[in-house]
Amino acid sequence: MKKRKLKKAVIVYLVLMMLIGASVFVFVQKNGKVPSNEKEEEKYPKEIEEKLAKLNHPEKELNYFNLNYLDRYLSYQKSNPSLNVEDIITRVNIGLDNKYYTNTSVSPYLNTNYLLVNKYISLGEDYIPDDLVTVDDCVVTYKKIELVSEAKDAFLKLCHKAKEDGFTIRVMSSYRSYDYQKQLYQNYVDSDGMEEADTYSARPGFSEHQTGLTIDVDNAKVTYTDFEKTNEFKWMIENAHRFGFILRYPKDKEHITGYSYESWHYRYVGVDIATYIHEHNITFDEYYVRFIENKMEY
Repeated sequence: MKKRKLKKAVIVYLVLMMLIGASVFVFVQKNGKVPSNEKEEEKYPKEIEEKLAKLNHPEKELNYFNLNYLDRYLSYQKSNPSLNVEDIITRVNIGLDNKYYTNTSVSPYLNTNYLLVNKYISLGEDYIPDDLVTVDDCVVTYKKIELVSEAKDAFLKLCHKAKEDGFTIRVMSSYRSYDYQKQLYQNYVDSDGMEEADTYSARPGFSEHQTGLTIDVDNAKVTYTDFEKTNEFKWMIENAHRFGFILRYPKDKEHITGYSYESWHYRYVGVDIATYIHEHNITFDEYYVRFIENKMEY
């Protein structure tokens, strides 16, 4: 009985192999090649292929390559021949091939730590972050300091650890409403002119402070503009990422951020992102277009 069952199974197996072989034969006759489970490379028209070749086919290596920007990449490459392809694509994706405050859009990631705001991405006039809370420790005493709850908790951990290590770090500015930023920016324009004001102050709706995730700090000893000269600054550079904060406008990155270097301005993005940015010496703008833009779902 067992031999009959085994014989029957062998026959069924052979029949299946014959059918599969016949299917492959028919496919080869029609298509001229054996089918493969591997995903074939997408084929583009000759004109597109030639353009991609000029960039050494970034679509094969960089998952943030955007075919819709191909002509912009090539134009930016022509204007910046010393840049590598990765930087060209990153900067065009940020929008740096356009003038500041042109081709702007509203962030799709409001009320998340992934929220980016710069001179191309705004928050809108009506945006007020959810879960704003008052910070009542490690702050200047003469003004109301508010942050998104998660950012507040992270900052207090940072502040208390700094105290343990013998340093004083306090918040002197945090959440600002659209109307407050509008008034502040106009004051700077009236004082220094728009071109100069744009190098150090955000236009209303484009301010990091409106996110509720940003802090300006000092050490209660020197003016905040001299924060770079303090031991507290050195501590922040070495430790801020451990609590989810990054130096938002670093030195020598003005061409990426669009703002002058600010040693006192820190942004909460979460520990994982902050650590990556710290270890790779990039800006949040660069991280955003490489890892967040068009990849998160909310």
